[in-house]
Amino acid sequence: MAAPLDDMFSFCVDPGKVSTCVDVRFIDNIKGKGLFAKKSIKKGDTIFLERPLVSAQFLWNALYKYKACEYCLRALETAEENARRLSGNPGLSLPHPELCRVRPELHQACPQCQVMYCSSECRQAAADQYHRVLCLGSSQDDPDHPINKLKDAWRSMHYPPETSSIMLMARMVAVVKQAKDKAHWQKLFSHFCSRTGNEEEEIAHKLLGEKFRGQLVLLHSLFKSALYDEHLSRWFVPEGFRSLFALVGTNGQGIGTSSLSRWVHACDALELPAQQKEQLDSFIDQLYKDIEKGHSFISVLQYFFGVNYFCNHSCIPNAEASFPDNNFLLQLSALSDINPGEEICISYLDCCQRDRSRHSRHKILRENYLFVCSCPKCVSQMDELDMTSEEEEEEEGEAEGETEGDEMEDEMTDV
Repeated sequence: MAAPLDDMFSFCVDPGKVSTCVDVRFIDNIKGKGLFAKKSIKKGDTIFLERPLVSAQFLWNALYKYKACEYCLRALETAEENARRLSGNPGLSLPHPELCRVRPELHQACPQCQVMYCSSECRQAAADQYHRVLCLGSSQDDPDHPINKLKDAWRSMHYPPETSSIMLMARMVAVVKQAKDKAHWQKLFSHFCSRTGNEEEEIAHKLLGEKFRGQLVLLHSLFKSALYDEHLSRWFVPEGFRSLFALVGTNGQGIGTSSLSRWVHACDALELPAQQKEQLDSFIDQLYKDIEKGHSFISVLQYFFGVNYFCNHSCIPNAEASFPDNNFLLQLSALSDINPGEEICISYLDCCQRDRSRHSRHKILRENYLFVCSCPKCVSQMDELDMTSEEEEEEEGEAEGETEGDEMEDEMTDV
């Protein structure tokens, strides 16, 4: 069963072209829907480019003053500003500053609340879609404003690294409030609802910890006080709020945006004499080492969802999502040739996790995504002898240590 084009592909850059390439089909009651190829797709092809339905910066990143466009999430710091903050060296100067693509002269602030945008186009888009509802005006720093109380409560319950944000839910409400066709937006969001009550409770427990019941009640109360709308009354009753909470907790994706990483990529592409290239590489290596000693956030993380949500997981994916423009625009690309009728799958695991045993992969997927993988790789390994629990625990401990050591550089080069 294919989903309606106007709903499923309306946020793609070229909806008509995408509709001839892929469609969304119902698979079964366990996997739900999936994304399938309608024609041959070659390795390296861009399958689609897509804007999110909604997006929001994580609250802890915002509190720690990571500057990002309030609409498209593009980094607003120059590469040099980014490097100075992360390294803790206010006098640092980057070579080849002309490679930085950030243009501060184009940045604009909301005239009421002063939140920043990368351009007048983004400021206007935000105002048209949701910001009129969420703009705090002169109350931006008022701790007693209902929205600020909601933000503070979320931060007190959900410490870094964040895996979701209450403000994504707030932005969903604001979008519907401002929309002329409220039913259309509610229908769009409904495509992503597929959790049972028990699953929703498990997701809430995972996000909020051992005190999740009391915390969820408090969040619900503050959310209702700040944003209640009679057109969305079903989202404001306890069951509806829990469903919305689970929706955001499972259907979003986090990304990193960094002007410094873009500068590093641009430096890598420079054609320089061997000695100059070696000096530049040494400078960048030392910069990474200095950043590893710091305690600032490397990149801003955001959550959002769209058509890419319908790409199911596989431990041997045939596609991958990336963010080539250092903003919220998602690009889905083919990792291998994909035949007509073949399901398009991405991996919810990183490269290191995919190389671990089936037991380890399933543990990560169960804990974080609440499902058991049945991809061809997992099925082929079902009859193989898995590692013992003791060996597995030792492997997981080593992998976690490696991940912590590599996490900073991975984030810097992710976008």
